[in-house]
Amino acid sequence: MISRIDLRGDALPEGAALRALLPRAEFDVEAALAKVRPICEDVHHRGTAALIEYTEKFDGVTLDQVRVPAAALTHALEQLDPQVRAALEESIRRARTVHRAQRRSQHTTQVVPGGTVTEKWVPVERVGLYAPGGRSVYPSSVIMNAVPAQEAGVESIALASPAQKEHGGLPHPTILAACALLGVDEVYAVGGATAVAMFAYGTEDCAPANMVTGPGNIWVAAAKRYFTGKIGIDTEAGPTEIAILADSTADPVHIAADLISQAEHDPLAAAVLVTDSVELADAVERELEPQIAATKHVEDRIVPALSGRQSAVVLVDTVEQGLKVVDAYGAEHLEIQTADAAAVAARVRNAGAIFVGPWSPVSLGDYCAGSNHVLPTGGCACHSSGLSVQSFLRGIHVVDYSRDALAEVTHHVVALAEAEDLPAHGAAMKARFEWKVPGQ
Repeated sequence: MISRIDLRGDALPEGAALRALLPRAEFDVEAALAKVRPICEDVHHRGTAALIEYTEKFDGVTLDQVRVPAAALTHALEQLDPQVRAALEESIRRARTVHRAQRRSQHTTQVVPGGTVTEKWVPVERVGLYAPGGRSVYPSSVIMNAVPAQEAGVESIALASPAQKEHGGLPHPTILAACALLGVDEVYAVGGATAVAMFAYGTEDCAPANMVTGPGNIWVAAAKRYFTGKIGIDTEAGPTEIAILADSTADPVHIAADLISQAEHDPLAAAVLVTDSVELADAVERELEPQIAATKHVEDRIVPALSGRQSAVVLVDTVEQGLKVVDAYGAEHLEIQTADAAAVAARVRNAGAIFVGPWSPVSLGDYCAGSNHVLPTGGCACHSSGLSVQSFLRGIHVVDYSRDALAEVTHHVVALAEAEDLPAHGAAMKARFEWKVPGQ
């Protein structure tokens, strides 16, 4: 079912050459952008009317309004299964514990006597959060987006999630219940690219946002690309990924279960095992069959994901080579299941999140580890981070120099301004003093 890539025997290539050998899903955001652009501009010009029209076209739901009534949030929470409520509350508690520790404090550095630079951290004023509602419902994504925004001090938070025909045109009730638990009371039954456009441009009912975050399908990713530069975005999230670096000490039952757990998200989901043990690879492949037979979403998601070009077992000669492979891959989720897993994990440079040892599966991080599950995909972990409090903060430098401190450095500024052929920069310094070249 899952293909093999054998990198044993020869020296591994470096950089892009190694990345080219590794499996990856096809995810053509640029092609989707051509279809998304006119939709976004239609929302810009027609506002709520366009949102209602596209909701009927794409979701099969006819709405009178897109704003979810407050009573619907309260009702969803009242009707929530007590066990699910307890799990959501624990997920929120753990996420707050981790994200509260990420808060940044203002810091002042005295550069010279009389000259200071202070870095202060200011949250964005308003954010639009997106919670998907396609193949699955993701109240966990509500938590992962809302908690860091709240802990950063964002004053205005709105959330959009697709209208559901089977729920009377409202977003899924578990999404609404999660919003109620978090105190997010501005919620819209709007999905896909139209939700991003609503937040970017604003409508009669929804004020524009400074930033949009949250996972979604290719249309959401394309809309984020379209609005990059106009609003802040977290990332152009692609299909989910798991990579596992494992050796002969790993349990094939665990490995197979974890590969399947991510494959059940989407037929484009990537599941990659990197190992120096052929025996482990064989055992994992044998274990996949009975585990898949015992689960759900087999034909529409799991089998296409595991048999697709984006998934593979990658054989290497050593764990050291395996480290090079997973660093080149830059997985959204990376499990380390080797002897001395913590030491191996400490050497990883590129991953959205790292899960250490047999008792830290990705499923834990998806819900209740306290970490954030909105993570870079498609190799973007080589240069980008997952969602955090920092994502919603802007660092601003405040420069405060006295007359004497400015006088002491003026000749350096003048010299650099003249070297760059920008004499007015130097003149702006000299205008403050009866100035001449030092020593003359």
